[in-house]
Amino acid sequence: MESHINSYITLVATSAVLNVFLCLYTYFRRAEIPSSKIFILYTAALSIYTFGYAIELASSTLEQMKFWTVVEYIGMPFSATLGLMLMIQYTGKTLSKKITAALFVIPSITLCMVATNDFHHLFYKRVWLRENSAVPLMDIAIGQWYVVHGAFTFSCLLCACLILIRQWRHTKKMYRRQLLTLITSQIIPMVAAFVYLLGLTPNGMDPVPVLMCITSAMYIWAILSSRLLTIVPIAKDHIFESMREGVIVLDSSHRLVDYNKSLRNMLPELEWSMVGQHLNDIWHALAGKPFPVEYDREGLQKDLYWQLNDETVCYQVRTSYVYNKDGQAVGTLIMLIDITEQRFLQEQLKQMAYFDGLTKIYNRTQFLHKGREILSEAQLNLQPAAFILFDIDYFKRINDTYGHDVGDQAIIHVVSVCNRYLSPEMLFARYGGEEFVIAVPQATLKDGEQLAEKLRVALLNDPLKIQDTRIPLTSSFGVAQYNGGADSLESLLRDADTALYESKRNGRNTVSAHALSLS
Repeated sequence: MESHINSYITLVATSAVLNVFLCLYTYFRRAEIPSSKIFILYTAALSIYTFGYAIELASSTLEQMKFWTVVEYIGMPFSATLGLMLMIQYTGKTLSKKITAALFVIPSITLCMVATNDFHHLFYKRVWLRENSAVPLMDIAIGQWYVVHGAFTFSCLLCACLILIRQWRHTKKMYRRQLLTLITSQIIPMVAAFVYLLGLTPNGMDPVPVLMCITSAMYIWAILSSRLLTIVPIAKDHIFESMREGVIVLDSSHRLVDYNKSLRNMLPELEWSMVGQHLNDIWHALAGKPFPVEYDREGLQKDLYWQLNDETVCYQVRTSYVYNKDGQAVGTLIMLIDITEQRFLQEQLKQMAYFDGLTKIYNRTQFLHKGREILSEAQLNLQPAAFILFDIDYFKRINDTYGHDVGDQAIIHVVSVCNRYLSPEMLFARYGGEEFVIAVPQATLKDGEQLAEKLRVALLNDPLKIQDTRIPLTSSFGVAQYNGGADSLESLLRDADTALYESKRNGRNTVSAHALSLS
């Protein structure tokens, strides 16, 4: 019996030495090992546990054994928690600070319970020296908290094992040897502890510290042969879930196979129950129409506008094929990238470049650009086009009398009134100050005069209302027409300007046409 105990103590001490080696090895190479902090604490806790147990077995009195039992529990309860955290981190996931702190609550209580057991007997109901034993051995009667501690430790080992097993199919073959080592390191102590609690071990000895010798040796072998923990594989699903871009995975029949967390945030209406449905059917359920982007072409990039939280957002849609080992396309990846801010800035720049800041209609520069397009089309199709220039009569008097704020409101009011009578194909712009210009495609001089007269009467009959004050607004109009020949936009606008000044000379609030445009 004594020789068996000595052999047992030797194996436990060997386990302790191997764990110390792992702890020191990891410490000195911590810069190369992503999980170094947890692994150092994990192996340190196992070292304390195994050394404490070895010295407990070598002790000769009950008091010494109880003391070294307390030393064991400085490491043993925390090793299960640290092991679980290590395996979670190995699979590329992280725990919040609150959850991490919660995991250490029961181990901390266990240490306090063991250290103060003589006062409450909640961990061990009773401890005594075994009778009829050749060497001193301590026997125990377990208490209530011992059951809690055992259940928590077993749960940690089981959870760590299940987490690793779940990652097996997501792990490349080159990393599976690492993963198998870690799975075994959790299974061995879990099974050993279960057998010990059932009372099936020889002489009632705890087999876990001895078996730590095997798991520690496996760690050392894996570190030296496959660089365990130095190269930590990140599970593919973690990469998939952590992508900032939303990703839709379709099979060869364009049915939904998978999507990631970012896409769930982009399209909250999407549900897991839709997996297996055709993308067009899903989009019909979400938006009442088929998916608006042609997704069966590789390398396509297109914008998709969507309502999210009552706001319009813009996603850039990119498509690519998924190929198998034989190079055959077996599915499609659709990536949604949030470019709302980028499009918003572009729209702002466009507004600044193309539109008047006050009235939101085209500015002079954009009118000249689009006006030339209208003129070119008229020249190409041998069609007429009318151009109207007008300004607000006595605008300086309005500014001087009521202030520039009211002057701005007068300009906005004129635009608002005119927009009621202008069709979408007509080009309307602020030409400068209180002056405006209209280009009317396929319109004769008479058509232009009739439109100008309609606008003149509408402005006359709709004065600007500022609180209780009604400010009359009238405008003078000049109309010119392109009717073939080599007229440029600039020359036509000069003709319209000449007609405008004719209206001013005739007392304002009138419409004049440039007669030469008819030649």
